[in-house]
Amino acid sequence: MSTPASDNAPKILVFSTNAISDPGIDQAGSAHLHYSTAVQVIPLPCSSGVKPSWIVHALERGFDGVFIAACGGDCAYLTDCTSRTSTLVSRAQTMMKEHGISPKRLKMAGLCSVCADNFVVHMNKYQQELKSLEA
Repeated sequence: MSTPASDNAPKILVFSTNAISDPGIDQAGSAHLHYSTAVQVIPLPCSSGVKPSWIVHALERGFDGVFIAACGGDCAYLTDCTSRTSTLVSRAQTMMKEHGISPKRLKMAGLCSVCADNFVVHMNKYQQELKSLEA
């Protein structure tokens, strides 16, 4: 369950995967686990489908951080999903530097379909990290 965002809560855009991480994120809400409403989730079929330009665009348009909830080895579409997603993160961080954006504003972690607690911990910790970047 998300909790109201304060005016200074860092806004995080999460790219999740339909079959793997999104059910875990949904479970966090169903279990009434608390994370900020400043976290917004966009589900996709596969984490390797995130475009680096989307990440830069989100950060330039007001998000403080982007989090990729990666499929990892459980991807139903690609056997090399993890390496593809890592490559896109590297490309995104290069683009971010070119746009004067700290690469620390992008995180990636594997989240499974039953990782509700893990998701909440990641979001709370990442919000704290983003706050320290502002200080």
